[in-house]
This record gives sequence, C-alpha cells and structure tokens, in this order.
Amino acid sequence: MLLWSAMQNTVANLPTDKVKLDRITIRLLRIPLKESFATSFGRVDTRLIFLLEVHAEGESGWGEVVAFEEPLYSYETVQTALHAVKDFLGPSLLSEPVSGLAGIAERHERFRGHNMAKAGLQLAFADLSAKLSNQPLSRYLGGSKERVAVGVSLGIQPTVDQLLDRVKRNVSVGYQRIKLKIMPGWDIDVVRQVREHYPDILLSVDANSAYTLEDKDHLKQLDAFGLLMIEQPLYHDDLLDHAKLQKELETAICLDESASSARQAAQALELGSCGIINIKVGRVGGYTEALPIHDMCGAANVPVWCGGMLESGIGRAHNIALASLAGFTLPGDISASSRYFEKDLISPEVTVSADGFVEVPTEPGIGFEVDLDYLSAKTISTWDLRPEF
Repeated sequence: MLLWSAMQNTVANLPTDKVKLDRITIRLLRIPLKESFATSFGRVDTRLIFLLEVHAEGESGWGEVVAFEEPLYSYETVQTALHAVKDFLGPSLLSEPVSGLAGIAERHERFRGHNMAKAGLQLAFADLSAKLSNQPLSRYLGGSKERVAVGVSLGIQPTVDQLLDRVKRNVSVGYQRIKLKIMPGWDIDVVRQVREHYPDILLSVDANSAYTLEDKDHLKQLDAFGLLMIEQPLYHDDLLDHAKLQKELETAICLDESASSARQAAQALELGSCGIINIKVGRVGGYTEALPIHDMCGAANVPVWCGGMLESGIGRAHNIALASLAGFTLPGDISASSRYFEKDLISPEVTVSADGFVEVPTEPGIGFEVDLDYLSAKTISTWDLRPEF
C-alpha cells in the first residue's frame, strides 16, 4: 500500500506531454580516470561511457547508462545494455509518441530487468522534456534546493597512509562526508585509524556486498566509530539477512545494490532491512523508480542520499537534479568533475564549494553544455536509431 500510494502521487505529478522522437543516438566513449578506483569487487582505471541522446522538435536531451564493462557490481554491462537499447528499448520509443516519463516506463514494463539501460533512456528524455518546457531539470522533477550537500567516496588504497592522505585532501576542499570502501582485511583497523585522525568528520563505510551474516560479530566492531552508516554489507540482492543484521547493529545499514527498484525498496522498508537508502537513478531504472523511493522513504522517515557510479558530467548533472528534491537530507556521492577526470564532457564542469555544496543549475534541462568536440574525440562507436516507416 505504501509503495502504491507513493507511486501514484509521484507519477501523477510528472509531465505527460506527448513527444514524438525523431531518433536516438547511441555513443560509446572511453575516458581515463585520474587515479584508479578500487572496491571489494575490483579496480577501475578507465571508464567506458555509454551516452544516449534523444532528438525531437529541434532539441535533444542527454542521458547516461551507468553500467560497467564487467558484471561485478551488477549483472548489467555496457554490452548487455547496448543490446537492450538497440534492439528493444530504443525501438519501442520510436514507434509512436511517448507520453512523458510515465509513458516510457509503461512502454518498457514488458521488458524484464535491464534497469540501467531503461534509466539511460529516461534520463535523456527527462533532459529533452525539461528543455522543451523551458525549465531546469531539477524543477521538472519537483526539486526545490538551490544547492546540494556532497560527500566523497574513497577507494581502497595500497596503504593506510595513502588513504589518510586522501581523506585529508578531500576534507580540506570541503566535502561534508567521507565514505571509505571496505572489505575483509581492510576494515576495522583502517576505520579506527581514520577516526583517530579525524574524530569529528561525518564518516561512513561501503562494503559492496563483501560480507555475510556470519560476519555479524566482526561488523559490530564498527559501531565503536560513530559512523553515519554501513553501506551494503551483505549480498547484492539480499533483504532478509540485512534485516537480521540491522537488529544486531547500532549503526544504520544503508542499502545500495539491494534497493534495485521501488518494489525492492518498499520490501526493505517493511522488513526493516536498513535505516538509510542510497538512491542511484541510473541503477534503479530511472526517475519513475527513483522518485517513488524518495517519497516512500520520506513517508517512513528513512533518510536518502544520491549515490554515484563514476559517471561523466552528464550522469552527474542528472544526480544533481535528483538530489535537489527535499527528501535528500544526507550528502551525496556527487563530487566535482575533477575528482575523477582530467577533463569532463560538460561545460562548466561540476565544482564543489569550500563548504561542501554543488550548485543546482538554473538553465533549462540538465543545465550544462555538452563539449561536443571533446566528446567526438573520445567516441569509439556511434549508432542512430530511427523510426521504421
């Protein structure tokens, strides 16, 4: 009932103007990271970026598919998403006019899974629709904030000293929350040392499913460090064991991978699987899933925040717009463009203020210009999908 009510209210408030898409442009491009980013399931040195651009009425909108190259974080990969968009999801939107984001979700409902692929198309359409209605994407979605609080996620480092150096660097530039990636063998002692050096910072950890319920006594040691949350400690698709673990911990569990849709989030809230939810619009299937999760959590007094997936500035711009909604009360993993890339795909690049905020754009759509010259220079492959006559 809670899920249905939230979805009804959210979907009813989304614009439903019909739009006839002229074509969908797919681009793959590769951008190197400034430094490797390591988690419990692997290390990323470069990002294969999957962009979607939808065209209609002389305007275009941009979205990003956040899948990685290997099925480690999720079963979805760039190649599976490419197949889904090219052969099923994209063509389904070109057959006849689309009635807003709710219409896209309805059109895609018969295709099981592939949430990241679905989200990329929703993001692009939302940018297009906001531009056609001459309003910032944040307002189009119902956001109200002029700037959003941000934190930073720090990957696993070769040594604790190197991690401490990165913590110092990011605290000094203003990030309001520091998140440490952890895994067995890189957890309790590491967090203890960071907390000893920084007793007052807002600190959290993210396990990316590296533990099992048998590790509960080990994980309970984290309660001593005054953490904001322990993110996704158990299996990527688990709700029951997280509920059992949450009863054992003083620290709030935050679900990421397990909150894979509005339906999963509703079940997590009912089971008591977490005290916080990380909403990644690119992971859950788009705005028609992310907005209901936001509303449900607000009704249940469960805090939410906006996570990141090493996106380019295009995906980052969508995260900023989403985080402008009132229910996002915790700093998100949005970060400055320069945190990950020497040069981003957008202009101006995303920057973080000295007090740890990112400004919400006021221009129509995502509010940033796409650097087409740089994008073209980095593009590996491109396809155009057009209506069949």
